[in-house]
Amino acid sequence: MNTTRRAFLTVTGAALVVRPAKATPASMAAAIRQAIGETHVKPGRIKLNVPPLVENGNVVAVSVSVESPMTEKDYVKTIHIFTEKNPQPNVISFRLNARSGKAEVQTRIRLADTQTVVAICEMSDGSCWSDKVDVILTLSACLEDPI
Repeated sequence: MNTTRRAFLTVTGAALVVRPAKATPASMAAAIRQAIGETHVKPGRIKLNVPPLVENGNVVAVSVSVESPMTEKDYVKTIHIFTEKNPQPNVISFRLNARSGKAEVQTRIRLADTQTVVAICEMSDGSCWSDKVDVILTLSACLEDPI
């Protein structure tokens, strides 16, 4: 096959223009439904701590705490963290039980762009609670295609 310079530049230019895949608010909502089903999510009881202004999206410190006595009858089962614009909206899920002691988790995540980060906890009684933080990002991460 004899490729001309013009054809090569056209194909190469088109490949560079293709933007990396990003999640959307709709895909984040679908990921939330997949994680917790159709359970009604209420605001409160959970506190998401993320800096509102992040300089580098490669390492963003996140902590989540939930108001719960963590007893056999009333404890946090799961804490989920979702992002609006990362290639994969369901960033991480933590499984807890009454023996976990404290309903508190900390991690570091990557953020692809300025976006909303959402934390949802599922309680032992089946209720779900949420908190969200709008994060402004100056240097993006997560620019690779999703798996």
